[in-house]
Amino acid sequence: MPKFLIKGTYNADGLKGLRKDKASGREKALVAACGAYGGKLDILYYALGDDDVFGIVDLSSHVHAASLAIAIAASGMFTSVKTVALLTVAEMDQALGEDTKYRPPGS
Repeated sequence: MPKFLIKGTYNADGLKGLRKDKASGREKALVAACGAYGGKLDILYYALGDDDVFGIVDLSSHVHAASLAIAIAASGMFTSVKTVALLTVAEMDQALGEDTKYRPPGS
């Protein structure tokens, strides 16, 4: 199942909601949201810096990842939500082994 990193930065209302729900409450909500797509939450981290929260999720498709990210962003509780498709070492090795027919510009 594909893995995705979803990261976000809360706005003031989102931080108020986080204080109310607690981090464990948000974790339960994300577990339920992933489960509704037949996926799962691998891990949820909170951080100091430009982004407030990082989640790594297993979802069955990019469509489900986009749907979840859109729902998170549409909640109005974040100033920024970004989703990154992740590859395993084996997947990257497979990609590196592909015979790509790409030609750089000007060559």
